[in-house]
Amino acid sequence: MSVATYCLICCRKISTSGTSRKEQNWKDIRNIAKFTGSLILGGCLLITYELLSLKKAITIDTRAVEQEKRRSYIYVHTTPVEQSEFQGIANKLRKELHRGVRKALEASSKLFGKPLDGESNSKTHFDDHDWALWLLLKKTQSLDRMVRLEAVQKMAKIHHWQDYQYRTVAQACDKRTAIGLARCKDVDLRFFLPPPTLPKTNETYSLEDELRLLLSSLPQTDLDQCIKYFTSLALRESRQSLAAQRRGLWCFGGNALPYAESLSSVPSEKLEIFSLQALLKHSKIPDHIDKIVSNGGLQLLQRIYLLRNDSQKIQRSIVRIIGNMALHEHLHSDIVNSGWISILAEAMKSPYIIQSSHAARALANLDRDAVCEKYPDGIYILHPQHRTCQPIKADVLFIHGLLGAAFKTWRQQDRNHPLDESTTQEEDYTECWPKAWLASDCPALRIISVEYDTHLSDWKAKCPADRQRKSMVYRSNEILNNLKAAGVGERPIIWVAHSMGGLLVKKMLLNASLDQNMHSFVKNTRGIAFYSVPHHGSHLAEYSVNARLLLFPSIEVKELSTDSPALKELNDAFLQLVKEKDFKILSFAETMPTHVGSMMKLHVVPVESANLGIGDLIPVEVNHLNICKPNSKDSFIYQRTLQFIRDALSADCGKQ
Repeated sequence: MSVATYCLICCRKISTSGTSRKEQNWKDIRNIAKFTGSLILGGCLLITYELLSLKKAITIDTRAVEQEKRRSYIYVHTTPVEQSEFQGIANKLRKELHRGVRKALEASSKLFGKPLDGESNSKTHFDDHDWALWLLLKKTQSLDRMVRLEAVQKMAKIHHWQDYQYRTVAQACDKRTAIGLARCKDVDLRFFLPPPTLPKTNETYSLEDELRLLLSSLPQTDLDQCIKYFTSLALRESRQSLAAQRRGLWCFGGNALPYAESLSSVPSEKLEIFSLQALLKHSKIPDHIDKIVSNGGLQLLQRIYLLRNDSQKIQRSIVRIIGNMALHEHLHSDIVNSGWISILAEAMKSPYIIQSSHAARALANLDRDAVCEKYPDGIYILHPQHRTCQPIKADVLFIHGLLGAAFKTWRQQDRNHPLDESTTQEEDYTECWPKAWLASDCPALRIISVEYDTHLSDWKAKCPADRQRKSMVYRSNEILNNLKAAGVGERPIIWVAHSMGGLLVKKMLLNASLDQNMHSFVKNTRGIAFYSVPHHGSHLAEYSVNARLLLFPSIEVKELSTDSPALKELNDAFLQLVKEKDFKILSFAETMPTHVGSMMKLHVVPVESANLGIGDLIPVEVNHLNICKPNSKDSFIYQRTLQFIRDALSADCGKQ
């Protein structure tokens, strides 16, 4: 009989009895306390009770709170109508439950105070179906790491427990176990406590005001130029200035397109995005992160996240900040105690790959029991996102190009034809083919996607330091350092790059060849797949100069010019490195023109520019955007890429 059933029977007896049976009723209440209390775990376990009905007025709140402060408390709520009538009953019930709890704590402490082989002596305190639960919980707290990991995996596979058992575990497990469960595939969300009630806020302040107050509380001196820029932008913006911008400039293509689209957004949402963008920059500074946490930033971000459930962009920005905070282990307890684990566990189940991948990065940074690497901002693990027993034998890195992103660049080719009338959606379509297809065909690979900001035009005001930050030299060093933090270089490596991303790969490998601390990148590189990489420049730079009134070429575009001395020097040096290290090279070349905006149509990377001069060159009848987007898993582009990866790694890990 479950706790809920027993309590319900007893409560019905109480509610239907008269005053003559008062003594018997309180015996029943004592039985409830003893029966429920027998499930209580000593030391780190809080109280789980289910009282479904007590004159339809009394309910037990089972949410867990801090172990030492509240472990002996039970929260009884009464409805306003009959509150006075049942106040006495509630007080007596609480006392009886507390008495049962104290006895249970003594019994359960014996269980957790003994080794695993001596637990049978305490079994009489628990039912058989609960005994297995406690044994599993104890193993999750074992000093043996492998025992802990196995216990968490077993627990995550349980889908047949009663509700009270899941809630018991949610209240009993430590933060390490909760994080591990959140990273297990198909875990039941009942394992996680809901976020605690957020503190009350000043009703005169809007979310925008609170974000500004938080930003204002952070250090404003000795800041990086870009952090100063984004902070001042967020603090000075107002609804009035945004309204004025709604009458502003719309320009062709590039960076102005999302700006134009944003003009239709709710003003308050736009202002929140400005503030979150600034907070994201601050979250990369350790001292500032501590300030954000101490000033209530975790709770404020959670409030915005829950309220803005209709804005994936805002939620992604917030989870990115949490992921940056999770890089610092001393903040892990604050993140867990503020209720973020249940939110991240739910986000991991999102059907949107971008959302789930942001949550996966944050949880991987929190999971120090199973993950050795850390993932800085912009480094996203596509596979494996969950805990796994599968050994990782190699890393495959995806680097996007101009106007690309860590996810959208690698989506399946968009379908232009109408769907079949018999279907409402294309079930086989994937937003990220490396995660959906490559992970399935090669499960022993760790698949990482890299993201960095790129711009096609210079219309929009930007950080004063962008000229330096967006250069190939700066970006290649920044990405290389971030990849090293993620443990890249310790295993065989395959690089997959589109457009300008291929130039960054070449620059990174050349930089690594000159740096003893980075030499493992060169040593472990097995192959590089280039998708329309402009080794000898692109007509895009020339075209944009001719269309200067519409499209001002950005730093990135200028670096792609066919007459760029730096580009030629890069290519010559890289060819020499390839010959020395015998990297395997595969190049795809586009043969169709690409529409740039609504007025331009050009061949972005001609076949002759995509030809590195070494390795295999394969022309494909697609445009520049679709060269990296296979139209199906059976397409030539994907199958040829898959075969290349397998062949390049065959000597290290065999055919996957």
